[in-house]
Amino acid sequence: MDNLNKDTLNITEIFYSLQGEAKDVGIPTVFIRLTGCPLRCNYCDTTYAFKGNNPLTIDDVLAEVRKYNTRYVCVTGGEPLAQKNCLKLLDTLAENNYKISLETSGSIDVAPVNPQVSIVMDLKTPSSTECHQNRYENVPLLEVKDQLKFVIANRDDFDWCCDILENNTTPAGVLFSPVYESLKPAQLADWILEKQLNVRLQVQLHKILWGEEQGK
Repeated sequence: MDNLNKDTLNITEIFYSLQGEAKDVGIPTVFIRLTGCPLRCNYCDTTYAFKGNNPLTIDDVLAEVRKYNTRYVCVTGGEPLAQKNCLKLLDTLAENNYKISLETSGSIDVAPVNPQVSIVMDLKTPSSTECHQNRYENVPLLEVKDQLKFVIANRDDFDWCCDILENNTTPAGVLFSPVYESLKPAQLADWILEKQLNVRLQVQLHKILWGEEQGK
């Protein structure tokens, strides 16, 4: 990715849909999916974004975003922060008064991210096989506008998440999301209530509406 010039990003797709997750769920949003990811989570549903060669300038990306009647933009991946020019894209979107969310794994330092951006940081649970990549130094950097997300496949994942929350305080909202078709949302809801956790259960709205075909 680093061979791109200072104004270019490798883009898998730009599309318009309803936000399916996090605090802006249900809101029409433009999604900018960057190519590439250093992680290989075994439940990943966007493996098609791992590779590709579709360079677009930031001006080109902004022109695509402007085609849609919404102020909400989600920058996602892959792992968007794996491309250094992602930071410039976020700055440009902020300068144009978009409401921006950034979906990141938390394996890369989030300190340089524009303060206007709402970070949705997905700490990897044991079932992902990538929890050793978690950069826990990112957790104290999260603010009220941000969200800390856990994708949970089983009870071991759930208990691990509880331990993480006991040992890390954050003002960010906390999201617990079941792995699609691996853990029933009702089961996760029961565990949350059993532990009396102050977290938000989230399901992937886009997959409820459109299934796997558009479960991006």
